[in-house]
Amino acid sequence: MHQARQHAHQHAQTRTRERRRRVAHEAARLMAESGYRDYHQAKLKAAERLGIFDDASLPANREIEDALREYQRLFQREHADGLRQRREAALRAMEFFAGFEPRLVGPVLDGTADARSPVALHLYCDDFEAVPRFLEQHHIPAETRERRLRLDRERAEDFPVWVFSAEELGFDLTVLPLDVLRQAPLSNVDEKPMRRASAAQLRQILAEEEISLFERG
Repeated sequence: MHQARQHAHQHAQTRTRERRRRVAHEAARLMAESGYRDYHQAKLKAAERLGIFDDASLPANREIEDALREYQRLFQREHADGLRQRREAALRAMEFFAGFEPRLVGPVLDGTADARSPVALHLYCDDFEAVPRFLEQHHIPAETRERRLRLDRERAEDFPVWVFSAEELGFDLTVLPLDVLRQAPLSNVDEKPMRRASAAQLRQILAEEEISLFERG
């Protein structure tokens, strides 16, 4: 009897893992092909399409992100070229905004960027008016917005955002106080400190990509 229950439990776990995998891959396909930007919405739509409704079978956002990266690698061959273009543009922008301790964040850094993804940078300065002054001095027309970020599990604040286009790409600048440079805001993917890259780290990523391309011939 005990063995039968154990076998049934293992079978149920295997079925749940398989359903999570199917939902993650369908959500990744929706994000890659249908323009879904929100992991939660893509997850729910994928589960609905597959007729899967139990919460245990819903994958974590990180599982969907991994599936999205794999989908782009397998089915969107132009993705690698577009990603490198955005990373190179990000590096030029970071050199331009060097006085604001820029950090690259988001899909361009994580490797899941598509044709709709802007280059997202965090700029650090205690004078929030310094960035719009800098943009104006360099004759860069930009629109202002606000973005709510979670600094930790207890605190969330709104921060100014400036968006503009250059090199036929969108750029998204979030301005944060200098003390936030010590620890990144929480990611909306997994609620852990979001991944960030300095200009030096991005140069290293680009160099490693170039070596990898050379080795593959």
